[in-house]
Amino acid sequence: MHDIRTIRDNPAAFDAGLKRRSLPAQAAEILQIDETRRAKIHAAEQALADRNAASKQVGAAKASGDEAEFERLRALVSAKKSEIATLEAEAKAVSEQLNNILMSLPNLPSNDIPDGADEADNVEIRRVGSPRDFDFTPKEHFEVLAAAKGLDFATAGKLSGARFVVLRGAINRLHRALGQFMLNTHVDQNGFDEIWTPVLVRDAAMYGSGQLPKFAEDSYKTENGWWLIPTAEVTLVNSEYGNIIDEANLPIRLTAHSQCFRSEAGSAGRDTAGMLRQHQFEKVEMVAFTKPEDSAAELERMTKCAEGILDALEIPYRTVILCTGDVGFGMRKTYDIEAWLPGQNTYREISSCSNAGDFQARRMNTRFRRDAGKPEFVHTLNGSGLAVGRAMIAVIENHQQEDGSINIPKVLQPYMAGKTTITTDGTLM
Repeated sequence: MHDIRTIRDNPAAFDAGLKRRSLPAQAAEILQIDETRRAKIHAAEQALADRNAASKQVGAAKASGDEAEFERLRALVSAKKSEIATLEAEAKAVSEQLNNILMSLPNLPSNDIPDGADEADNVEIRRVGSPRDFDFTPKEHFEVLAAAKGLDFATAGKLSGARFVVLRGAINRLHRALGQFMLNTHVDQNGFDEIWTPVLVRDAAMYGSGQLPKFAEDSYKTENGWWLIPTAEVTLVNSEYGNIIDEANLPIRLTAHSQCFRSEAGSAGRDTAGMLRQHQFEKVEMVAFTKPEDSAAELERMTKCAEGILDALEIPYRTVILCTGDVGFGMRKTYDIEAWLPGQNTYREISSCSNAGDFQARRMNTRFRRDAGKPEFVHTLNGSGLAVGRAMIAVIENHQQEDGSINIPKVLQPYMAGKTTITTDGTLM
């Protein structure tokens, strides 16, 4: 959410930020609504002062026996009471109008991200690892024999429909191993505190993290009003909702392994084969709360934490910085990490690490205090560390063998009973 005071102080800079997102200027309209709101509030305050003054004079008029003045003042008090109620209702309506506009506008992009229209204008900043030189034609994950035994789309279709999967046997264990490895790495090596949270949240949590109001159709809502989280970012960020954090406790770094739910609205026909794009999936999420001056460095750190998982899994990847036309609604700056998928012969997103600045903190009223100073808004960051299902796809495709078996990366073998291979019949060896 945007700070109206910042828009008042520099409307040109606000409009310039919106322009970089290919949005029209909004500052003049916002400031006009803000001026109307403030005028209504001022008028209500003046009417209240007039009523209070008249109320004090009523008794004196009554005591002096001036019946005409008494009636005049009593009528004035009554009129002012009605006027105050009207002005306060009008001020509330205008405030809601202003708030709805500010809530619907995206975060302003950081000065150091590239301009561009869409993902084609994202800029690669590094490439790590070389794609394996296969002496056979690599298959997609669902075609690899060892994986096909454990990817049960037919049963999932009967249970739930398209874009769901039932995992069985060694593939299910591989999926579980990946989640545990990621979580343990972020806790034991990267300094994150592990959190387990609900997957059902109230409206306020979705507003706080920026999913509402703009992205309601992308999420699932239950009949009694709860939302299924699209990512644990929602719960981790909102864990500090309304709090004032002691400066000494920053940065706060949290991680969670959770189920995630997305309607995939607008993605009809995209990635329908396999489990690349699912309605229900698992992800290990990272979230950080920092002082404003520390968030840029924290984004670089978080991105390295996510990249480290792929390094350990021996998966080639590239990291790109998103342009203004592709960066998310609530984010100032984002790095996407894309894993190499030999079955598709391309890189596909497996993690996004973002700096939201104070955009989410303003929605949640999450602040910190320096010594005895005035509370300031924290900066929030989030990153996938990683999407578990997509990481499994990358492992299957990059470590597949010509006979259809899969070599298990060394770092995962302790989670797989010390086994080194998933055989073509889907068993561990």
